[in-house]
Amino acid sequence: MMSELIILQNGRVIDPMNQTDAIADIWVEDGRIAAPQTTAPEGACRYDLAGRWVLPGLIDIHVHLREPGQEYKETIATGTMAAAAGGFTAVACMPNTRPVNDNAAVTRYILDKAADCVARVYPVGALSRDSQGLELAEYGEMKEAGVVALTDDGMPVADSQLMRRAMEYASSHGMPVISHSEELSLSRNGSMNEGAVSTRLGLRGIPTAAESIMVYREIALAELTGARVHIAHVSCEASLALIRLAKQRGVKITAETAPHYFALTDAAVDGYNTHAKMNPPLRSEADRLAIRAALADGTLDAIATDHAPHSVLEKDVEFNYAANGIVGLETSLPLALSLVHDGIITAGRMVDLMSCAPARILGVPGGRLAPGDPADITVVDPDRPFVFAAGESRSKGRNTPFDGWQFRGKAVLTIMNGRVTFNDL
Repeated sequence: MMSELIILQNGRVIDPMNQTDAIADIWVEDGRIAAPQTTAPEGACRYDLAGRWVLPGLIDIHVHLREPGQEYKETIATGTMAAAAGGFTAVACMPNTRPVNDNAAVTRYILDKAADCVARVYPVGALSRDSQGLELAEYGEMKEAGVVALTDDGMPVADSQLMRRAMEYASSHGMPVISHSEELSLSRNGSMNEGAVSTRLGLRGIPTAAESIMVYREIALAELTGARVHIAHVSCEASLALIRLAKQRGVKITAETAPHYFALTDAAVDGYNTHAKMNPPLRSEADRLAIRAALADGTLDAIATDHAPHSVLEKDVEFNYAANGIVGLETSLPLALSLVHDGIITAGRMVDLMSCAPARILGVPGGRLAPGDPADITVVDPDRPFVFAAGESRSKGRNTPFDGWQFRGKAVLTIMNGRVTFNDL
């Protein structure tokens, strides 16, 4: 099957790493990008992509696939199907499975389950044993098994000395540490952003300081250790100011945000909408605008979905007791395209945020379309209108505040390793 020649014709090829933004043809053969020839053999599979964009395959640096242990919420198979439908050719899955991915056996299980799936899966290992923040996990054996980064995502590391040792240990293995930056003493028992909306709804709020205080700690420790540190799901202006200054000092820090933080505010919680409950919570309009500006100026390096599927058992309950998180693999690209349509970022910048930078941060293949590279390709129709229907999602999760939204632009063809994994041309 991989020996079939695929020719993507007349598309706008946007490849920032190769400084390409032009109408061109892309050839795919034996699972890799091939150099175009003057004539094509008979039987080649051709796609006329006039009016579409041809991009390096999108990479989601932050997803929750739930397997092993919570397959009623999501499986690796269903999660990667949603990824392919959203234009993603690869995803990095967080370790908060059951059991936690804190050892080589769980890592190998995830990779075995992902072997025949429609997107590449890069496991992220737990920073501490069982993500309890008490003692470090065994990074060497996990890296050998296939993990690409380390985090206790969802469980912030309270002990600063343990986090320091984690950074040093991870650095010795050439892996970044991904920080879930949350000061639990400030956020505990809170369920949404602290502000006028939380006061009106009678819900306990979470101040932005709960995030920014820990962002400051991670910057200080990254500066101390020289380790590579990545800040997950940045939600507020205060964190951005710290990250911006740290980068100016040359600290090895990168950061991501998620589409809901530049598309929504805490007003989405009105009516006690549990599909708008997440951690960190949706913030103020000032924070939303700051996130958009930081995506444009380079303070933020990546857009990640933080795809977090839950069943109705966790979401159709009183707001305070509802689980945090939303699904996002099939709405991330349309929401990012809205930034392009609004003139906030260029198409090339969007590709860097969703493909090139994730590949760089994780140290994995991808992010470009040069001959010899793996044929991971996303084709986008930037102007196709569609209404997102959660009930038709490939994911098992239906927990999204974007159900019924009218979007402009979507992925129409996804190719992973030379194989068409999604086709909506």
